[in-house]
Amino acid sequence: MFTDRIEAAGRLAAALSQYRGHNALVLAIPRGAVPMAARIARELQGELEIVLVRKLHAPGAPEFAIGAVDESGWVYLSSQASSVGATPDYVEEQKALQMQELARRRELYTPGRLRKDAQGRTVIVVDDGLATGATMIAALHAVRQRQPARLVCAVPVGAPESVRLVQEHADEVVCLDTPRRFIAVSQFYGSFPQLDDDEVIALLRSADSPAAGEGQRA
Repeated sequence: MFTDRIEAAGRLAAALSQYRGHNALVLAIPRGAVPMAARIARELQGELEIVLVRKLHAPGAPEFAIGAVDESGWVYLSSQASSVGATPDYVEEQKALQMQELARRRELYTPGRLRKDAQGRTVIVVDDGLATGATMIAALHAVRQRQPARLVCAVPVGAPESVRLVQEHADEVVCLDTPRRFIAVSQFYGSFPQLDDDEVIALLRSADSPAAGEGQRA
């Protein structure tokens, strides 16, 4: 369906064109969504930032999310968590582990940097797809606490049931396609490489540069 994340981001930016020039804050869920959000922010003449959340992995199945946690420690648990063996103790262990990773990423990605103000603004949260929707729900919850005027979820593709779940947490969901046969986000991309921390840092620094700001205002 999509050549790569950048092509998907271009199509998402077109779908979000109503927010061009409205000082939107575009938040990426690292790592994969950062280059996508960077392109969307440029095309909408908005600002780029990250929102940090982490999946809580199912016992014995690290690719399957039973929920997610945000930086405040707020946890979203899916209705399937207990049925796959996630006991309360297990969830607490996962939460502690992922909170450590969130702290590491915050220090690495935005050392000493204040978060951009979200209050009263349109905030667009971007990810490369919705499988279970857990990380997006945690991200939307975290951003909602910052009192945006409008909270938008933007993804190229999502499982239909996950899109329905996410709609309860956003003012608007922009999803380009909701295929019935959904196994993994990667199946909808021709190229779906993993990003490393250095790539994320470079994208954030580039977006913060004076030249980037001039380009967004042009």
